[in-house]
Amino acid sequence: MAAAIEVNNITKKFRVYLDKGSTMKEKVLFQNRRKYEERTVLNGISFNVDKGEAIGLIGQNGCGKSTTLKLLTRIMYPDSGNIEMHGRVSSLIELGAGFHPDMSGRQNIYINASIFGLTHKEIDKRINSIIAFSELEDYIDNPVRTYSSGMYMRLAFSVAINVNADILLIDEILAVGDAAFQAKCFNKLREIKATGTTIVIVSHSLGQIEQICDRSLWIHQGKIKAEGMPREIHMQYLNYMGEKIQQDSCSVSSDEKNMVANQAAGENQGKDNIEKKSRWGNGAAQITKIQVLNSKGEEKRVFATGEDAIIKVWYTVKNVVPDADFGIGIFRNDGIQCYGTNTRIEHFPKFDLSKDGVFELQIDSLTLLAGKYWIDLAIESSNGLPVDYFTRAFELEVFSPIGDVGVCRIRHKWQLQL
Repeated sequence: MAAAIEVNNITKKFRVYLDKGSTMKEKVLFQNRRKYEERTVLNGISFNVDKGEAIGLIGQNGCGKSTTLKLLTRIMYPDSGNIEMHGRVSSLIELGAGFHPDMSGRQNIYINASIFGLTHKEIDKRINSIIAFSELEDYIDNPVRTYSSGMYMRLAFSVAINVNADILLIDEILAVGDAAFQAKCFNKLREIKATGTTIVIVSHSLGQIEQICDRSLWIHQGKIKAEGMPREIHMQYLNYMGEKIQQDSCSVSSDEKNMVANQAAGENQGKDNIEKKSRWGNGAAQITKIQVLNSKGEEKRVFATGEDAIIKVWYTVKNVVPDADFGIGIFRNDGIQCYGTNTRIEHFPKFDLSKDGVFELQIDSLTLLAGKYWIDLAIESSNGLPVDYFTRAFELEVFSPIGDVGVCRIRHKWQLQL
């Protein structure tokens, strides 16, 4: 597949002044203030993005994510290396960038869209759909300086997605706005991705990236540390961040910071049925045994669509896990995420893990359709840091006597009026 973006061995350095004089007098009299140090933000990064692909850039603050995006938009240029962009580019780099505060929302639509390469006639044809998507009809003729940050985001996003760009670049812009509009934005991003638009997103919200992106790039100290499927790369990143926080706080000893991974499999399903799988976490607590039961308490690996199921998980605790929560993800064997939830989402009362125990998830009706599925399990501490994230912890097979297609069966009732 042809590449929409080609980034070849780019480097970027910035001068960081210790105390820079702002006036001519200060520059002459206090030359010591002009001392600076050069910091390399990007150090030989290379990657390609195929047409129609969506990728996410993740990493700590200051690692070079936003700098990479600004280089792609040509707001700035690399010190060495080159970038090739194939097609019209639309970007959401900074909230309100390109907006004039004293002009109305309508006037700013024309200015912003023209920056993206649209003619006045093209904007005339699209302005009604831009305003309708932003839901700012009652405020569109007010000066944008009177807008809230959420209104800024609505307007900026609405313009960016309506210029029929080949490449869309987004930097943390979706962190602003109410939940309903964020959901609307996600749905729109999926739509424009389906039409073949290439998308690059910078975000600290890993969940957002997993909903939209095909691939994640983890940038660390100016280099690409890892890239691949978002869920796998995000677990590596969270594991690194968890260990870093543990080291900084010195809350656990070094041997407890590393996960005791790849536990031996049990002799049968009823025993400690943990096989050698990928796991991440700081090891303060560990999942040791998993069972999936039917409503009669019988252990099973094959269920019928609509059958009740109970997921039972044993764990041991080495160090207290403050403000803990348990999570589950269900994935079809082709990688499609079917469902995910955790005790925090469910507003379960806060709790600390201080001793060994068992938790259960009762599913009143397993609505998955025929296929093979993997169950991910997780124990997390405060701030969502993984204590034991166990991917592919349990394999489940579902058969269905009905002919529905898709991932899950939605309860429904047909009514005909002939």
